[in-house]
Amino acid sequence: MIYETRGHLTVRDMEYEDAQVFTDAETEQGWHASVDKYLKRLDDQKAGNAISLVAEYCGKGAGYINVYPDARTGAFGGKGYPEIVDFGVLEKYRNLGIGSALMDIAEKIAAQYADTVYLGVGLHSGYGSAQRMYVKRGYLPDGSGVWFRDKVCGPYEECVNDDDLVLYLSKKLR
Repeated sequence: MIYETRGHLTVRDMEYEDAQVFTDAETEQGWHASVDKYLKRLDDQKAGNAISLVAEYCGKGAGYINVYPDARTGAFGGKGYPEIVDFGVLEKYRNLGIGSALMDIAEKIAAQYADTVYLGVGLHSGYGSAQRMYVKRGYLPDGSGVWFRDKVCGPYEECVNDDDLVLYLSKKLR
């Protein structure tokens, strides 16, 4: 399904061949990448548990985002709120409005299920542009503190500043 076309940009459902395309592109730019991440999202989509989107710029995969309408994990897991998961734009396609377009569509999808959407954002510098984008879009910390490996990291507990160290943010959609 095509969700939107804006000039050179098309946002559509993710397909199985996209998994390897994004894995190769992320590896090429030095990111830690695994095809398994994309295959899991596609399997979740096939099972009806997620909506997985791809942004194409001039016909090439440029970014992706996933919406879990009834998320079961994280700060709002099991409370009936959708979660935005695994959002990324390849570096060579940044600053072209692709991330904003993906977020716009993901939020529209989430709004069909609840009045609030949430997401977890990593804390290391690789997530800096995402952190800024979420704040500009009106996302606020949920107040539960930092999460590490899918649970709240208590005061003075040890953790590692990797992709599993996140802060959950939420936004009222309506």
